[in-house]
Amino acid sequence: MKQSRYGLCVFLGGCCYGILSTFVKFAYKAGFTPNEVSGGQYLFGVLIIWLIFLFTKKQKLSLKQVLILLVSGIPFGLTSICYYRALQSLNASLAIIFLFQFVWIGSLFDFIFNHHKPTKQKLISIAILLAGSLLASGVFAQSASFSLTGMLWGILSAFTYTAGMFLSGQVEKDLPPVERSALLSTGGMILIMILLRPDFFTDVTKLTAIAPYATVLGLFGVALPPLLYAIGIPHVGTGLGTILSASELPVAVMMSYFVIGEHIGFMQWLGVLLIILAIIAGNMQPKKILSINPSQR
Repeated sequence: MKQSRYGLCVFLGGCCYGILSTFVKFAYKAGFTPNEVSGGQYLFGVLIIWLIFLFTKKQKLSLKQVLILLVSGIPFGLTSICYYRALQSLNASLAIIFLFQFVWIGSLFDFIFNHHKPTKQKLISIAILLAGSLLASGVFAQSASFSLTGMLWGILSAFTYTAGMFLSGQVEKDLPPVERSALLSTGGMILIMILLRPDFFTDVTKLTAIAPYATVLGLFGVALPPLLYAIGIPHVGTGLGTILSASELPVAVMMSYFVIGEHIGFMQWLGVLLIILAIIAGNMQPKKILSINPSQR
């Protein structure tokens, strides 16, 4: 029973990320800029995670540990910047497809930095994933409109997201998950505040107006996913964890379809299905064949 609860945590973590694109679109329609949306998300998200931290287990850290975690959070801040730029010119369902490329980019990182050569099974899975991405993006639909700039921002967000996942899995792994998440998120927030310099700090009216959107985005994009993954993945394993976190993509597409009202064609739905099947295939473990020693017969 406990194992299923850990799996549910990972599944819900993926769902959280899938919700973001819809609310970002709402914030844009309300007249807020990408700088304001990204800044608001991290400001409110960091406030939420530090509030949670007050009621959880704490461990004393050295200045070096703090700095390492802050720097390791920078890629997550970059992901927010790149992804929200992509959403300015791409449908929410299409933007999430490009972000979702972290699946194969993660294998590339694993090969470059950990020298883990991908298996034939993994390469086949990546090929199916790329084919599914083309279908899901609607590139073959005559009515589909595309922005090359938006696509580049989307792919770049996948690389920065992968870098963030890689660093967060390498640094200070023995610390309490809430404490790690709080410092990683703070590192991302510092970068965003420096690069984007949102002006709502000097405009109380604007800060109040963006608060509803920023609270939702901060909760589901900064505070909850890292915590849910930290709780669940150590128990269900990375392979199953990747499968479960694939809930991000179908949730994003369904939110785009049912909430925003974006058109999702049959080929796009088929592409989404292929992507999910590719992730499952890439994480399936071959059944061990039991051999019987002739002398034991």
